[in-house]
Amino acid sequence: MNRLIKLTLSAAAAAGVLGVFGPIYGTAHAQNYPNKTVRFIVTYPAGGSSDVMARIIGQQLSEYWGQQVLVESRPGADGSIGMEYASRQPADGYTFLLGNFGPVVAKPLLAKVNYDWQKDFAPVSRITISANILVVPKTMPVTTIAQLVALAKQRPGELTYGTSGPGSMSHFAGEMFQQLAGVKLITVPYKGNALAITDLMGGQITTMFSDAVPAMQAMKTGKLRAMAVTSEQRWPFTPELPTLAEAGLKGFAAVNWWGILFPAGVSRPIIDKVNADLVKALATQNVKSRLAELAVAAVSSTPEQFGAFMAGESARWGKLIKDAGLRVE
Repeated sequence: MNRLIKLTLSAAAAAGVLGVFGPIYGTAHAQNYPNKTVRFIVTYPAGGSSDVMARIIGQQLSEYWGQQVLVESRPGADGSIGMEYASRQPADGYTFLLGNFGPVVAKPLLAKVNYDWQKDFAPVSRITISANILVVPKTMPVTTIAQLVALAKQRPGELTYGTSGPGSMSHFAGEMFQQLAGVKLITVPYKGNALAITDLMGGQITTMFSDAVPAMQAMKTGKLRAMAVTSEQRWPFTPELPTLAEAGLKGFAAVNWWGILFPAGVSRPIIDKVNADLVKALATQNVKSRLAELAVAAVSSTPEQFGAFMAGESARWGKLIKDAGLRVE
């Protein structure tokens, strides 16, 4: 799961049917697709990492297609507004969505939403993954995960961890940490990663499983200490940091991801064309290098692999929510 490998598109998978990911409508062909502007929906505000990621991918696709790929931000409600909006767009192949772990998987597990990714969307490909970094203030008297766990056990219910919001990877990574380490921390939710990092540097909270780029930027100030990464394997952008599994929490893996989805009903030939072009784009050095500036790694998959991956994520994190007794609203 979430290994740093590039999945290859096989001819057999490319020729397969959409199966459980929704019905195939009509017999549309993709020879002339696209012949007008394509809209690329992002569920977070303009200027954020998702927006920048969409512009990188969109620019490459635009060069392939000779048509504009227009990135359109539809933020709000932790990404669920953009998800609902995208689900209601015509199934003509001219609107697709940058889906992310939070609004696709986590949000529906924690709250009622007006969309269902399995019924309302057709997976195209996973495109990027990124580890989070466990960081603490330099003033904290711990330098290893074992010491942090020991301190949390000495002071049960006193240490705090900040999150970038309910259902974010920083939130779920903290819940996983508590379960595997057998400790109790106090969750402090923020409206975004940046606000939490600021309070962490100021000592208002004691730890955070931060997005990679804000954590690395804050570490340069000398106010934060990086402890470990949340990926299964060492993260290529911070190879000096151990994984939490290496540090003693066996089985720990919490990696953020992004992928492309169409509204349900888009014809399979168009899905296959976009998938093939995404795979090609993600293999280019230009795209990989620009994504690396966001501390994310390019990956790709078949539609079936991406759908199976999301189903696995939903089951896995649903179990964590149940075991942790998180409130579902």
